[in-house]
Amino acid sequence: MKIQHIFFDLDNTLWDHRKNAYLTIKSLFEKEEINLKYNIDFEEFHSVYHEINERLWEDIRDGIIDKEYLRKHRFYDTFNNFGVDDEELSMYFEEHFLDKILNHNELVEGAEYILEYLKAKNYTLHIISNGFKEVTERKCILSGIDKYFQTITSADSVGVRKPRPEIFEYSLSLSDAIKENSILIGDDWIADVIGAKNFGMDVIFFDVLNENREEEGLKVIKHLLQIKEYL
Repeated sequence: MKIQHIFFDLDNTLWDHRKNAYLTIKSLFEKEEINLKYNIDFEEFHSVYHEINERLWEDIRDGIIDKEYLRKHRFYDTFNNFGVDDEELSMYFEEHFLDKILNHNELVEGAEYILEYLKAKNYTLHIISNGFKEVTERKCILSGIDKYFQTITSADSVGVRKPRPEIFEYSLSLSDAIKENSILIGDDWIADVIGAKNFGMDVIFFDVLNENREEEGLKVIKHLLQIKEYL
């Protein structure tokens, strides 16, 4: 059946979370003079934060922890790694991070072009995100890409996250889509690729981190403009 509906992951597929988070944390780090007070190098701090945050998001995806645990621990565990046991400082970073990150709305290279291209070809576009509901829609609005999407689904609306089939089912139920005329595009191997395939939906893996996974019949892109090779 011909593809009519395209479902995009949001963070690091269209909205450049890695870049926007980096800029936000750097701004907070400098404002609070963390280097001066604790002699911590920002690049080292960010590297540790990134590793901890990625691991916690994997635990959320797998249902091991909830978002409140992540919010309490990602900065606390990062500071603790440098010998700074300060819950108040950690929560200050957490609260301001979620607010200030929306001041940065860098998109992944080629995002707006490819959305225009797909819209012009009369595909119906959607978002399925594992992110927090309170920021998912605002990311789309503030970056100016909300106008492209018929529906925006965030995991909090469903109570489960990709790769669970319920979130795909829920997102399809908001539209006129069926899995046979739909395709997902995302950068997370487990959440997006395994999730979509297990649900029975076609998928394009956006290999933004050059994981170079090989699987027969797998559609892979390294840049968003390569979507044109498939759609």
